[in-house]
Amino acid sequence: MEEGVEIVAKKNWTRREFLRLTGAGAAGAVFGGITPRTSSAGWPSANAGWPVLNPGDKPNIILIPADDLGYNDLAIQGCQDIPTPNIDSIGRNGVRFTQGYVSCPLCAPTRAGLLSGRYQQRFGFEHNPGPANRTDDIFGLPLSEMTLAERLKSLGYATGMVGKWHLGFKPELQPTKRGFDEFFGFLDGGHAYLPGPAGAQNPIMRGTLPVEEKEYLTDAFAREAVAFIGRHKEQPFFLYLPFNAVHAPMQATEKYLSRFPNIQDERRRTHAAMLSALDDAVGGVLAELRAAGLEEKTVIIFLGDNGGPTPETTSSNAPLRGVKGRVLEGGIRIPFLMQWKGKIPGGKVDDRPIISLDMYATAVAAAGAAIDPGWKLDGENLLPYLAGEKSGTPHEALFWRMGPQWAVRSGSLKLVSSGADRESLFDLAADPGEAKNLAAERPEEVKKLRALYDSWNAQMAEPKWKPGPPLKLNPNQRAALPQPGQVKDWFDRLDKNADGKLTADEFPRPVIFRMMDANGDGAVTLDEARIFIQKIRG
Repeated sequence: MEEGVEIVAKKNWTRREFLRLTGAGAAGAVFGGITPRTSSAGWPSANAGWPVLNPGDKPNIILIPADDLGYNDLAIQGCQDIPTPNIDSIGRNGVRFTQGYVSCPLCAPTRAGLLSGRYQQRFGFEHNPGPANRTDDIFGLPLSEMTLAERLKSLGYATGMVGKWHLGFKPELQPTKRGFDEFFGFLDGGHAYLPGPAGAQNPIMRGTLPVEEKEYLTDAFAREAVAFIGRHKEQPFFLYLPFNAVHAPMQATEKYLSRFPNIQDERRRTHAAMLSALDDAVGGVLAELRAAGLEEKTVIIFLGDNGGPTPETTSSNAPLRGVKGRVLEGGIRIPFLMQWKGKIPGGKVDDRPIISLDMYATAVAAAGAAIDPGWKLDGENLLPYLAGEKSGTPHEALFWRMGPQWAVRSGSLKLVSSGADRESLFDLAADPGEAKNLAAERPEEVKKLRALYDSWNAQMAEPKWKPGPPLKLNPNQRAALPQPGQVKDWFDRLDKNADGKLTADEFPRPVIFRMMDANGDGAVTLDEARIFIQKIRG
């Protein structure tokens, strides 16, 4: 990747020179007094040259990915039994994208694409890792990729992250080495929500040090996000706020469970409570912006990281087909909302296909920077489309690849392959649920889309690691586990102190215990046990 950038004075700086010269928050001092040209809508023009050098002109940027949120899980998306007024307000005060996608149907690769602005397959980040104790040594977002945090930091932004990282465990790959001034959260792919002893493999961290957290984790992330805004309200800031809600384990406090007395299904009620906690957390962030007078100076983006895993959590992807882990619409089309009061008119509904990769270019453009072609971004700046300065759709085609699965969408047509040369063609305008395979009726369209995919695929790298190693147990180990329908009774017998978690003392089989402890926090929840045993037993 070409790291040089061109500023108004036409001098080419390397990334290393620019960061050394400016330091944290010093860009305004270096470039102060230069005013950018702006578009008719009032935001920096894509052709204006960069950066916006008056810090007062730069909007704050808050990027909020939710975890395992289904397409139909928000009230604004059609959910009937779980109110989400705070998250919904982002769409009502701005734009709701009805055909917003992520670049992978799983957590970690989506995040790699989101923070790089590039298809993650370009640099081999195709698969989720296993937990930290079973992860390939090469796993992580390569240092060759300049993160959105690094880019915005070079433009004078204070940068903070609160939440789930999932982009590398090694010290050089952790958030504070990838452009974030501050970090509070965890490094792995999941974490318990209820307070408990810090797990050595996956602790809650402040910066690079483990800390003990005593609050419900979604509440703690909200607290830290609000505090970050309070500390940096006098300067432009970028807050990356990737909640782990509503990802398993299914855990909620009575405060949130009590809001849903009429939901009889235990798992659905817990999912509702977890989502309600997430909505409260987003509401706390929005309230802090209003209190600080920053609402019209802040770009807020809320999106899912992949489709909902319906069998595990009761999430809903209706009316779409497919779930997390599939390149069908239910695995990759997600809730996608964006607000910038005073810039994006409220109540917009945009039906054009966009992708999470677009958020990098859009955020950089909002900060007043021109997009350097040398960065080789795959995402597009959406601001001119939202302002009406550009018509049409931002992308000729969108692509997905994860192992043997792949898909390509161009216009309303989507070609999907599950491997073994099994291809299906769908017209999403008429059939968003992908029910009718048109491949036999429209072979020329299949050929065109396959050629588009082949051209894109030829540019991608081979995966640098494979998914987490398969779960293999010997006969004696398998005999220690119950059948899927008996998991709760088995779990309750082992849970001697009835705290809803198994410790290594309560289940003294260390190999199986580590495998069940998916988030590495030193305890096994009922949900973790159910998922693990389902994988073993089938």
